[in-house]
Amino acid sequence: MHSPMSERRISRAQILAERAFARVEYFLHIEAVSGAVLVFAAAVALVWANSPFSASYHHLWHIPLTVGLGDIAFSRPLHFWINDILMTVFFLVVGMEIRREMHEGALKDIRQAALPVAAAIGGVAAPALLYLALNPKGPATNGWAVPTATDIAFAVGVLALLGRSLPSAVRIFLLTLAIIDDIIAVLIIAFVYTDGLNYLGFAVSALGLFVVVLQQKMGLGSAWLYVLPGSIVWAGLLISGAHPTLAGVVLGLLTPVAAVGMREEPSRIVGRFASDVSGAQSVSVKRLRELRRAQREFLPPVVRVQTALHPWVAFLIMPVFALANAGVSIEGVDLSAAESQMIMMGTATALTLGKPVGILVSCWLMVRLGGFRLPHGMNWGAVLLVGMLAGIGFTMSIFIAMLAFADAEALAAAKLGVLVGSLLAGSAGLMLGLWWVRRYGHSPLAPQKAGA
Repeated sequence: MHSPMSERRISRAQILAERAFARVEYFLHIEAVSGAVLVFAAAVALVWANSPFSASYHHLWHIPLTVGLGDIAFSRPLHFWINDILMTVFFLVVGMEIRREMHEGALKDIRQAALPVAAAIGGVAAPALLYLALNPKGPATNGWAVPTATDIAFAVGVLALLGRSLPSAVRIFLLTLAIIDDIIAVLIIAFVYTDGLNYLGFAVSALGLFVVVLQQKMGLGSAWLYVLPGSIVWAGLLISGAHPTLAGVVLGLLTPVAAVGMREEPSRIVGRFASDVSGAQSVSVKRLRELRRAQREFLPPVVRVQTALHPWVAFLIMPVFALANAGVSIEGVDLSAAESQMIMMGTATALTLGKPVGILVSCWLMVRLGGFRLPHGMNWGAVLLVGMLAGIGFTMSIFIAMLAFADAEALAAAKLGVLVGSLLAGSAGLMLGLWWVRRYGHSPLAPQKAGA
């Protein structure tokens, strides 16, 4: 006896549509493709910003976008909506990935987690010292923090061009290092380049986090229920003067790594649904609700939400971010003055050399003197690759440069240094990664030897 479900004929059009959607889904999860899209968007922005149509590029991102209800309105330039709101979703996914690694991956061991933290500190200190060595006096010293930052979006995007040939430990190491790097950069901005922080904002963020934790304790698994308290966390950080995208990292780290407990096994719910269908009974709303809940809660929230957001982040948020931020104009850059030359050279050199040297040395000290070990699947070549990609300062470095230099010529020289340094660091990292992939195939990094 055949059930109604098995008797229903599936049309060829439906089969072709299912195959097409499956191919599209596969395509959207190829990391090399998303990295290529990001680099293409950055190239378009760079060409556009230095073309005869450059005015339209800069005008586009300053168009105000307003959201309001009654007399309450929130109006910000389009650039703000991209960098401070959309990128929060990107950092949410990054935080979730790190949370998973802390639970069951490379960061589960506290000794392994300490290594990227030390690398981040070294990757901040070495570029700053190298810049100051080249610019020891005068107003140029104000730019010491410019080459300390890592643009996590571009660094991860370039790494994605290498696909999945590299061990996952390399990506996690880079993500963790870049996030710590960004936190240090935010602290530098707060204590060096601003008048201070508004602690009322931190209180608002704490309220939002309290609601998030409370909802988790109540077993509320729908992701939409966390949008409002997450928005409160974001708003609090914005009020405080810290970068609001850090809300994404915090919320990602708080996302549960275990499935929400259910009163009944999902298999029983699915079985009742299948029984109703096979018996030609009408499926009740209650039964459909049970099935949706089982589907939602079968996977841990950290896996479910990260999987759902990945295509949007990889093919929309990051390319739009690149298009809005990679358009560095070199028009008006005057390097005739010695000070401008040294600012440009100091910034580019610190990003290209200071970052990898600082990361390598700090990791070496931790391993040789502190008894730590490199993550499984990584060797010193992998650390060098991470150090090179961490030298992609780009948007964060340019943002710090705008705070550090009031003089237009000095600012233009610093921006050019950031552009040159980031391009050199990214290109060197990409070539090193491609060489490994070509030589070693799917195992580009030799396993670490004991005691290495």
